[in-house]
Amino acid sequence: MNPADIVAGYDELADFWHGNEFNRTNGVEQHKRALAFCKRRTRALDVGCGSSGRIIDLLVKRGFSVEGLDVSPRMIKLAKERHPEVTFHLADICDWCPSLDYDFISAWDSIWHVPLGEHQPVLRKLLGCLRPGGICVFTMGGLDDEAEKTDSAMGPEMYYSTLGIPKVLKLIDISNCLCKHLEFDQYPEPHVYLIVQRKWMSLDGRKPT
Repeated sequence: MNPADIVAGYDELADFWHGNEFNRTNGVEQHKRALAFCKRRTRALDVGCGSSGRIIDLLVKRGFSVEGLDVSPRMIKLAKERHPEVTFHLADICDWCPSLDYDFISAWDSIWHVPLGEHQPVLRKLLGCLRPGGICVFTMGGLDDEAEKTDSAMGPEMYYSTLGIPKVLKLIDISNCLCKHLEFDQYPEPHVYLIVQRKWMSLDGRKPT
């Protein structure tokens, strides 16, 4: 996989995502379900934020200070026009190093584009920058085993990969997190979303403040 191809593909899609024809309900109900688990609402991060602004709109309305991250310059440009008050990062999630921790992280239909060998470090990075009790909602290919593919379902040819459900659940466990919800929300398509919560209890058994 050439990461530049992912950038080019999303640059091509950016104006459509920014326009009125894009389905702005995509993923919103799933995020509302995830937010129901989130008790603190300070900082949030939208990974692969794109240009539609729909997830950022939802998070801002729920009281979060939101950051967006995307690998596509065109997506970031349009996102800034829509939300000039939001901090955006033009970066590859594989290389980006967060300087803050978050109460809520969304990675909706985004991290499945990272190379298969980068999946574990990327997911551990995201779960690792959750505050205690923080929530991460993300999508993955709902397969039993790891796999990778390339297709043109969205128009531009795109690369996808998945660790498979068993490996992801194991990774969640060793990251001091709990899977609160797992659903095939587009069945029979193998599109799965997970709601993951960082454990509240610290090592000494006390609930962090």
